[in-house]
This record gives sequence, C-alpha cells and structure tokens, in this order.
Amino acid sequence: MEDSFRHKGLRKKLAEEVKKKGIKDERIINAINTIPRHLFMDSSFVNFAYKDKAFPIGAGQTISQPYTVAFQTELLQVNKNEKILEIGTGSGYQAAVLMELGAKVYTIERQRDLFLKSQSLLNKLGYHPRFFYGDGFKGVGAFSPYDKIIITAGAGEIPNELLKQLKTGGRMVIPIGNNDHQEMLLVEKKMKINMNKANMAGLHLFHC
Repeated sequence: MEDSFRHKGLRKKLAEEVKKKGIKDERIINAINTIPRHLFMDSSFVNFAYKDKAFPIGAGQTISQPYTVAFQTELLQVNKNEKILEIGTGSGYQAAVLMELGAKVYTIERQRDLFLKSQSLLNKLGYHPRFFYGDGFKGVGAFSPYDKIIITAGAGEIPNELLKQLKTGGRMVIPIGNNDHQEMLLVEKKMKINMNKANMAGLHLFHC
C-alpha cells in the first residue's frame, strides 16, 4: 500500500483547503493530513482521492466529501475515549478520522461487500473499530448507550431506535433529506424521554 511523497503533498493541500472552508478543530485537520485517503478508493481513481469531492465506491455508495467528513466530526465535538456509533461504514474513511481523534468506534454497514472491504482495509492500516453488518438504523443496542452517534447517509427522519441508544447528554449528527436536498441536523439529548414520534421534548435540534 503505497503512500508516496506526492500523495502526502496532495493530502496536505486538501487539509489546508478544508481548514480554509471553516473547520477549526486542528485535530481534525491533522487527521485529514494523516490518513491516506487514496487507499480508500480503487487504484484507478487515485487522482480524485485528494479533491474535496465525494466519489462513488460501489454498491451505490460514495466516499464522502472530505469537508463533509470534517464538518460532521466537528459537530460531534469528539473527546478521547468516547464511544461513538457510526451508521454507514462505507469506505471506512470516516471511522479512521474518528479513531485518529481517539474515539472508540462502533461501526455498522448494510452492504456486505463494503463491510468486508472496509474491515480488511482499516485493520491493515492499524485501525480497529468494532465492525457490525446489518441495518444501521437499528443501531447496535448491545453496546449502548453511546456518547455520540454519526449517520453518514441521508435519512427521512431521526431514527427512534438510535435515539434510544444515545446517552443522556449525548450528540447525534444526521443528514436529513433525500438525494436532491439534505440538511445537516445536530441533535442533543438533554434528558431521558419516552421515545416516540409525538414526544421530542427532551431533544435540542440544531439545523447546521
């Protein structure tokens, strides 16, 4: 797995670009500058790896735009050793960023090919989150509650099952909408509440 001086130079430029777009957490900038994003893409597409754009990775999925990864991560306000549930492992790049910040990552993917591919790659790169294969919107209740939850793909609404697995005082970042339009939502769970669609009294919602 080659990581050449050229790759490192392009990566540094990408980190600087993300910073110019408003990301303030230097730990996130350093993570973008550290993680070899080209290894998360097919070798034929390495020329696109350090552009600040999303890119297809198969199974109808994409590797997220680096700025989006950084923006969602910054909204989470990640602290070292926090338990973070990631919904949608995808390429594994977001999980690597979270682990660079010292988080304990639990990640779930519903596309089997991506699940196997990202698991193999992350382990080869020295990242060892807990991997799960299945429906992300059901979460992973066995290891809840989580300090933070991050959803990497758009959803029509906030999944109640994930709210149940978020600890009181925790944060969730989720893009709400469809392929045509999505809005990033930050959810703060302020109190233990009866989770149903009619009762969101214990939540603070921020449109970002």
